[in-house]
Amino acid sequence: MFPAAPKTQLVLGSPGPATVAPKDVHFYDFLKPWLGDGLLLSAGDKWSSHRRMLTPAFHFNILKPYMKIFTKSADIMHAKWQHLVTEGHTHLDMFEHISLMTLDSLQKCVFSFDSNCQEKPSEYIAAILELSALVAKRHQQIFLNVDLLYYLTPDGRCFRRACRLVHNFTDVVIQERRRTLPSQGIDDFLKAKAKAKTLDFIDVLLLTKDEDGKGLSDEDIRAEADTFMFEGHDTTASGLSWVLYNLAKHPEYQERCRQEVQELLRDREPKEIEWDDLAQLPFLTMCIKESLRLHPPVTVISRRCTQDTVLPDGRVIPKGVICLISIFGTHHNPSVWPDPEVYDPFRFDPENIKGRSPLAFIPFSAGPRNCIGQSFAMTEMKVVLALTLLRFRVLPDKEEPRRKPELIMRAEGGLWLRVEPLSASQQ
Repeated sequence: MFPAAPKTQLVLGSPGPATVAPKDVHFYDFLKPWLGDGLLLSAGDKWSSHRRMLTPAFHFNILKPYMKIFTKSADIMHAKWQHLVTEGHTHLDMFEHISLMTLDSLQKCVFSFDSNCQEKPSEYIAAILELSALVAKRHQQIFLNVDLLYYLTPDGRCFRRACRLVHNFTDVVIQERRRTLPSQGIDDFLKAKAKAKTLDFIDVLLLTKDEDGKGLSDEDIRAEADTFMFEGHDTTASGLSWVLYNLAKHPEYQERCRQEVQELLRDREPKEIEWDDLAQLPFLTMCIKESLRLHPPVTVISRRCTQDTVLPDGRVIPKGVICLISIFGTHHNPSVWPDPEVYDPFRFDPENIKGRSPLAFIPFSAGPRNCIGQSFAMTEMKVVLALTLLRFRVLPDKEEPRRKPELIMRAEGGLWLRVEPLSASQQ
């Protein structure tokens, strides 16, 4: 999956020591022109400082208002599905529809911007999708690792053009937001917005300060916003698409999830998932986690050891070695997960979790550099999955999808499922 690296590489596919190690820069350099020095790509003191500063952006008080955004974006997607079904289109590519839905949500959560991208073309959204595809394509073409060569190719020129478009969009939002801030009392102004529950990610980035009272520069804010848009859409779309696939293949689990949601929302109109409801969906949560084990959105991560690391069997990984940690391999290791190809949500029953290594299940990575947005992602997946199962029955397509690991876990030619709208009485 990764191109050749300049140092020795080691592939790990089982739970091991949680050692602090920075990300290997070789592959991630391909993303630098797009994402800048955000959390994904920064290192050292800058990463530590930004991680501390951005952690409040994912506090549950910030996430709570996003619930309505997730619901609205899911409503739009489901209305599209209803329309397509009435026209006779019951086979849908989950990746295509869910990716647009997650991008729609993210634009609203990050920028408070509604592009209506699920219903009409958006130049900004098209650019993000193009950048993701170009990076995935480039890192499979070793001869294009050299920037000088890459930017002479048509793909390289497209990449630069799409970067400019995405950066210009983010810069305009930041500059406009700064212009609307009062010249004095900025903190009070933003805190008032927070009390009114209208804070978006840009607001939080403008509000945050380090221990010395210094805020983020416009360049830093752009890097973090662009990173969140990149990391937050594809991974969540992959997680949602594959859990719908797994539930389509296991109708008994799908029906149990549906009954759990129906019972929760039985006397409510409109049918909306609220923050406190999330803890009342234990089986649905188990189904999501088992799908993330079987089909982790990110299949491999890369780390460079900053010190000699002793493995449980006594062998030592020397300092400087680049480790490719196979999340997919760990999740499919039969010594850790018996019958690893079997979809069994009960693996995540509280009784069955006891005694299992916390590093046996790492869909969001692990250690200090784990995914800062995992609560955001899990919240969105729970809301969208619950509403989807409340309104539709999902059925498998005739052809079994082939897993296709790129930047995220995809399916060759798309992940196609059949959808059947449920009547009001069935909901």
